[in-house]
Amino acid sequence: FRWRHRFLERVKHDLPPRLHGIVEADEMFILESQKGSRKLDRAPRKRGGKAGKRGISNELCCILVARDRSNQTIGALVGRSALKMAQLARHLLPKLDKEVLLVSDSNAAYRAFARQHGIAHRAVNLQAGQRVCHNAAGALHVQNVNAYHQRFRQWLIRFHGVASRYLPNYLGWHRALDGERVTSVEQLLRIAIRFINTKR
Repeated sequence: FRWRHRFLERVKHDLPPRLHGIVEADEMFILESQKGSRKLDRAPRKRGGKAGKRGISNELCCILVARDRSNQTIGALVGRSALKMAQLARHLLPKLDKEVLLVSDSNAAYRAFARQHGIAHRAVNLQAGQRVCHNAAGALHVQNVNAYHQRFRQWLIRFHGVASRYLPNYLGWHRALDGERVTSVEQLLRIAIRFINTKR
């Protein structure tokens, strides 16, 4: 287990330098977990427990995923509770090409972020039943990034619960698998070693 995370600590940094063209962005939420911790900052939950509060709260970890139409993907654990504009500026802005068209749902954080940084933006109002909108660039939606969320959730099931502090490592591992850059343990190790060498 320790060796797994020593290598995954490197793999999580193997990100595309920039996302280009149409970039879909959306957040997903996973119940916060302190699995393996000897000291909890809350009352313990039974395995498979649920959040004590309804809706989006600080009991949920917020994971931001952005993906362009060439399937280049970034994912980041940005904090707990609802997504904030400052988190987008920290985790998403450095990875966006200047000419991107950012597509999101109607979350106001994306609109404010795009306006502040001069990024072209279109929102799809999922709550109103709008799944796709169109412009000169083509069909605009967040279906690719939402499908990625579903694949990540399904993939996590095999681990029977993941501590929140390790979520960035699993995001990196899954990104490598989903992009079919890794089909064996040897390839995963090569990515980790390559990143170590670039940091020397």
